[in-house]
Amino acid sequence: MTLSLKEVTKRFGNHTAVDHLSLEIPEKEMFGFLGGNGAGKTTTFRMILGLLDITEGEISWNGESIGYNKSHLIGYLPEERGLYPKLKVRDQIIYLGKLRGMTKQEAITELKWWLDRLKVPEYLDKKVEELSKGNQQKIQFISAVIHKPKLLILDEPFSGLDPVNVEMLKKAVVELKEQGTSIVFSSHRMEHVEELCEHLCILHKGKQVVHGSLRDIKRSFGKKNLVIHAEFPLDFLQDHAGVVKYKALTDGCELQIENEDVSQTIFAELQGKGFIRKFDLEEPSLNDIFIEKVGASYE
Repeated sequence: MTLSLKEVTKRFGNHTAVDHLSLEIPEKEMFGFLGGNGAGKTTTFRMILGLLDITEGEISWNGESIGYNKSHLIGYLPEERGLYPKLKVRDQIIYLGKLRGMTKQEAITELKWWLDRLKVPEYLDKKVEELSKGNQQKIQFISAVIHKPKLLILDEPFSGLDPVNVEMLKKAVVELKEQGTSIVFSSHRMEHVEELCEHLCILHKGKQVVHGSLRDIKRSFGKKNLVIHAEFPLDFLQDHAGVVKYKALTDGCELQIENEDVSQTIFAELQGKGFIRKFDLEEPSLNDIFIEKVGASYE
């Protein structure tokens, strides 16, 4: 059940929020949307869900359009939370579960399982407003997955959570993927996308600036990162041929270099100068790629 976007465009008056976006999001996989504020991520999600009309282009899932008849197959965690503060967690989830075609008993069974899974079983009969923001977010997450959706859309799912809860939610999301759910999520935290996604798209001002598999994107970027820790000054490397960026560290430096060959000439140049504790050649990070691709558009 591939999710396909073809030349999808959304205009609000004179403002183009999403500009000719074309993507294939594979089944049973986690796909990452990256972009700064106002890049068009949430607008894209709302069009996928049918909450916003498309100005141009088309969106299909398994070759069919997405309408209300598919809502029981889809889960959505919006960025702005939308639970009823005065309702108890139990009543809230039963209500949302019924909207998705579940019985009261099915909803309660699933809810109890999820509350245990997220280590908050005592929240069953608490009002939503009595919970901290992070715990409200857990309940909102449960409401998005209670009906075992085939497609799950998560808009900034980890924002506002402490590191322990981020890890807990990440694990839960990975398990859902392994059970066959297709997951699309947006984030501006590069490391989450890097860790969880095989394919991704970087949006900037509604336009797609990078799209493809993480592996291919890193490979085609070409530049590498080189971390050196040494017992002697390394600032002379700033002017070394092939060094694109130089960042001093307390015990060495971090370099961005044009290709692997440059690391060999640097290695040769360090010989005989003193003790080297670390010489580590790494793939470019998603952060490097994002800054270069999106930063170029800001200038």
